[in-house]
Amino acid sequence: MTEACHHLPALFPGVTTLSTITSGVGQTSIGGLMRTQTRIDADRVGDGRIEAGAAHRVEDEPSAVGELDGSYRGNRDSSPGLMELRIDIGGAVSAPRVSGDIFGAAGGTTNYIGSFLMSSPSMTARASGVRIEGEITSTWSTSPEHLEVDVARSATGAPGPAVVRWSSAQAPDGASWTCAFVSTHFRTVAIELDSVAGQVPFASYDLGSLPLPPGELRRVLTVSGAFAEAGIDLRPAGTTNAVASSDAGSNARWSARELHAAMVNNFSRFADAPQWNVWLLVATAFDDPDPVRGIMFDFATGDGFQRQGCAVFNDQVAGTDASTQRAALRTYVHELGHCFNLLHSWEKHVGNPPAPLGPNNGRGDRSWMNYAQNYQPPPPAPGGTAAYWNDFRFSFTAAELVHLRHGFREDVIMGGNPFGTGAAELDPVVFNAPIDDHSGFTLELRTRAVYAYGEPVVVEIKLGTTDTRGAEAVPTLHPQHGLVSIAIRRPSGRVVPYRPMLRRCAEDAPPRGLVPGRAAYDSAYIGAGATGTYFDAPGEYQLRARYIAPDGSHVVSPPIRLRIRPPLTEEDERVGELLSGPEQGQLLQVLGSESPALQTGNDAFGEVIAEHGRHPLALYARLARGFPGRRPFKELTAEKEIRVHPARPDESAALLGEVVQTTKAAGVAGPGLDNVSLNQTMRALAEAEARRGHTGRAHEVLDDIVPTLRGRGVGEPVLQGLTRGVEDARAALPTS
Repeated sequence: MTEACHHLPALFPGVTTLSTITSGVGQTSIGGLMRTQTRIDADRVGDGRIEAGAAHRVEDEPSAVGELDGSYRGNRDSSPGLMELRIDIGGAVSAPRVSGDIFGAAGGTTNYIGSFLMSSPSMTARASGVRIEGEITSTWSTSPEHLEVDVARSATGAPGPAVVRWSSAQAPDGASWTCAFVSTHFRTVAIELDSVAGQVPFASYDLGSLPLPPGELRRVLTVSGAFAEAGIDLRPAGTTNAVASSDAGSNARWSARELHAAMVNNFSRFADAPQWNVWLLVATAFDDPDPVRGIMFDFATGDGFQRQGCAVFNDQVAGTDASTQRAALRTYVHELGHCFNLLHSWEKHVGNPPAPLGPNNGRGDRSWMNYAQNYQPPPPAPGGTAAYWNDFRFSFTAAELVHLRHGFREDVIMGGNPFGTGAAELDPVVFNAPIDDHSGFTLELRTRAVYAYGEPVVVEIKLGTTDTRGAEAVPTLHPQHGLVSIAIRRPSGRVVPYRPMLRRCAEDAPPRGLVPGRAAYDSAYIGAGATGTYFDAPGEYQLRARYIAPDGSHVVSPPIRLRIRPPLTEEDERVGELLSGPEQGQLLQVLGSESPALQTGNDAFGEVIAEHGRHPLALYARLARGFPGRRPFKELTAEKEIRVHPARPDESAALLGEVVQTTKAAGVAGPGLDNVSLNQTMRALAEAEARRGHTGRAHEVLDDIVPTLRGRGVGEPVLQGLTRGVEDARAALPTS
């Protein structure tokens, strides 16, 4: 096979290559330099639901329009300070915008102060230049503020300097900046690419290889080209790297914990700080039963700095035929879009602030951020994969373009605000039960009524149907897949969304037929997520979930309540604190990791086991320490080599065995694992026993799964499916 690194540069073509694009793109000459300017057709704008009106032109000179578009940068005129300005008035989106970021300078340091946005600019074009003005909103605004931007026309025709004047009722004279033209792009992002040896990254796709929507002309598109059409300069950060994998095997599967460790070790620009840098790993396969095409990393060390990296998996996206190449391009752009804080098309109304959904609750968006198989415009238009590609114009929606180009800096920049913007209050109306529901589906959350302080909160998610004819659903119910969202009402009354630390794109997961009495189940640890911990205070909480059905219906569960009990003893308080840190939450989310970046969390779990091993909550520390030890751990080192840490099957079997015994002894109502997690843990225990050479014991554990869950009240239809899963696990047991 050709070495992967030989293909890497094609992912990042130069500006000259981009200037050959001819479809949906206008080329404007500025001083002899050809630049690319994306045009959004009217039928594309409808997906974006943009409310602001177009720019008002007082003295319209078409030659001035659009030639000003791009980014500017300059200093404050009267005191230290810096502005990064973005002008977007040339028709590239349905509603022109002007936006910018303000930075303060003190000594040798520069600090971000805030961002502003002019949503409805008016424009006066004259022979000497163009004036753009309007009211702004900002990250700090407490009163109406007005901005004037005068852009001079240079002798060459290129944009001259932009003079920005700020005024408000409190400061009518305001401040001013002089900003020089920098780029025809609105933002610039450095991407660092690593590829496991033998895994060839996507290079480019010729849009003429397969039929295109009417009016969409043929062009060759790369990942960076797709972002260039959106106004984003995605450029390589130094050299690309091929990762040696001699110790990992050609079919090595990557777990979430291994991917996170790989990013921390290998992303040379990884930092606990917001920065315009992103990491992408081309890997073999993801360690998950669902067909995962890609993952956006939404968790990091410390208290934030998320969305810094993503991975794509070649077992799902690699191939040389045209349809596979087309789908691979969409996957790469889709995962990187998540790093820019773009949600899936059907999730945008649970962001902060919420964004309006596109056609058919977002399922009809013709966007990189939709799933091809889930595409469903309003009936009677056809939906599904074929319809998506018949309609898709290889672009973001207008609203997504506004976010990429003009979203407030911390909402877009990698390492800025968490995915979905943050942990701010969520409008409870989003999770209201529909007035009329003919979807044929039922959704239910289950959990214990009372949890101890610091105890991990796990919910069971059940999707069923009331349709006696049966109904087809995509049964990827974990919130990481994006089809299920969970809202949490805290004791204060504030409602926040649970935001998982990973975003798995299992878009190829096949639908499953459901009939009354045979539901789909999953469980999710929701004690900690991308925005921190959710159950850190004693009191009563309320939970409600929402599932997006294949036809776009929003299926809402009845609300359930749970109570966090205050600590009863000093030991309760200490154990609760040891289980509640941010790294502990990450470890519980990925079921343990050997990553050095999470050593503090592992040390806390070790203290629980060593000093408080008889405490009822110690089983969660044993679970997090025992689960990863059953298998070798792949570490992608800074030297771009895969170092395999051997499995610890004896330790894993001892720890997981105690978890299983404690849960069985406690019963359904006591502290311990839920049924789905217990099933998963018993399979892991069987794997650890087999790996340590105790094959008979491994089969005994598997034989005990169905009787144990039957005794805990699991119904026979579910047990039938579990029986098949047990046999699959038996066939997959390691031989040594």
